[in-house]
Amino acid sequence: MSRKLLSTALALAMVASSLTACGGNKNNEASPSGSSSGTSANHESASSSASSSNDYGDTGGLKLPLVDKPTTLTWMVVSESPLNDKLVAKEILKRTGITVEFQTYSSATFPDKLRTTVASGKLPDIFHGLTAAELKRIGQQNGVVALNKYADMLPNFKKLYLEENPWVVKSFGDEGGNLYTWPIYNMNRDVNHGLMYRKDIFDANGIAEWTNTEEFYQALKKLKEKYPDSYPMASKTKEYIFRDLAYGWGIGGENYPAYYDEGARTWKYAPTQPEHKELLDFLRKLYTEGLLDPEFLTDTPDAWTSKMTSGKSFVTWDWIGRLELFYNQIKSANPEYNLRYGNPIGPTGNVRSLPKTIDFSIAVANNPNKEAAMKLLDYLTSPSGAELITLGVEGVNFNFDANGKPVYPELADLPAVDIKVLGDRYGMWIEGMYLRPDHRSVYYNFTEKEQEAQDKIVSAGKFEPLDPVLNFTDDENATIAEYQVALQKAADEFNAKYVLSKNISDKDWTDWQAKAVKLGTDKLIEVYNAAQKRFDAAK
Repeated sequence: MSRKLLSTALALAMVASSLTACGGNKNNEASPSGSSSGTSANHESASSSASSSNDYGDTGGLKLPLVDKPTTLTWMVVSESPLNDKLVAKEILKRTGITVEFQTYSSATFPDKLRTTVASGKLPDIFHGLTAAELKRIGQQNGVVALNKYADMLPNFKKLYLEENPWVVKSFGDEGGNLYTWPIYNMNRDVNHGLMYRKDIFDANGIAEWTNTEEFYQALKKLKEKYPDSYPMASKTKEYIFRDLAYGWGIGGENYPAYYDEGARTWKYAPTQPEHKELLDFLRKLYTEGLLDPEFLTDTPDAWTSKMTSGKSFVTWDWIGRLELFYNQIKSANPEYNLRYGNPIGPTGNVRSLPKTIDFSIAVANNPNKEAAMKLLDYLTSPSGAELITLGVEGVNFNFDANGKPVYPELADLPAVDIKVLGDRYGMWIEGMYLRPDHRSVYYNFTEKEQEAQDKIVSAGKFEPLDPVLNFTDDENATIAEYQVALQKAADEFNAKYVLSKNISDKDWTDWQAKAVKLGTDKLIEVYNAAQKRFDAAK
């Protein structure tokens, strides 16, 4: 058993001995912490001020308030500051009648605190952060709620995850078809990463943006001719460059280095595929001709930044926020600096597809507060709840401008309003709390350059298909853990050797393929295909 699985087993063993304590002295009338003691006046005030559900927009069919007597829930979340006195906590009470006592821990301390809390068996009413396997194990021991069993009282959950996206139960549930995690719906932006280029340099030298891999190569060659001391392409992601570019060669995926071949309808190991060799050959050509920074496998973020802002390099791969960050960093010295999102490269010409539904293992403790907790999560999954958590309260802390963008008058003096600012000020966008982001939020308020990136990829449909989200058994997870680390280490070493060595041959490639088999590629991929077979058979 791997060290990770051993630690998991030990933690879960501790839980198993104390699951009866998961809210054993918690009920709607109990006290002190996590109780309703002292909240009756607040509840009465909230009930008298809360009118029909329609006052708060589309609740998905839920009637507000959610409870008919004073109710207090505990909710463990990641936050750098307390939340109980902030706008969101007060508005939840006003709308739902539920007082939420947020147990907040910093991102640095949350994992350890979660482990301690789970091992004690005294679970908060709502929490997140366990692995999928851990959460299922606790659910099968009745420590957390099987949410699908309560779907009839959860209209938003039922619509999104049982009706519109039934694969969620197959992918995130246990072998008995029970779902213990509350997913997050429609979180990701369409385009978040990709190739970027110095449009100001391209334009100054009459170089057009590439539309395919050969044009990309020719553009780099022209840049090298114009700037012989430069290395036109730089990278800061080190060995991950092979993963980052894999989508353009059709071998990328959320489970990389494993990926699903849609044509063959089978899972494969990317670093031994012919397409991976083609990617290596391309990068080797760039490296050999001085078009790729020779430090691309070792560059620090600072060194990479210097190259991309000083004229030593002109093309890179990164997060779209870098389009503005680099400009803001250099604009006083070079106001013409213009980093733009470029077309993908590779035979597919595609970028990564980001999943619309993701799993943070948000769970509800199986105790007398469970129905109130589930209803609260269902409300926050509704359009009304999504607006509260990720936009705020219109007319209270924000208004829409003429373009439909949210404006926060109290934050007008800040240079920018991002989700961290909203979390600090109002208790919005808290990890483990947002369940269905409203896409009018500032998180989706793209700059002109960022919007160009979205439009360029979305309009052309340049996305690799999403791989199926597989559901592994404990034994399968153990097999993956047994083989994947050694395989990845060997793949990283071979990739570097292939690109950097002066003498490389097809024999080196076939030797690597044979070595990978000895290290367990067949056993690793067998696990994926077995899980895929169950996924295909499940209804």
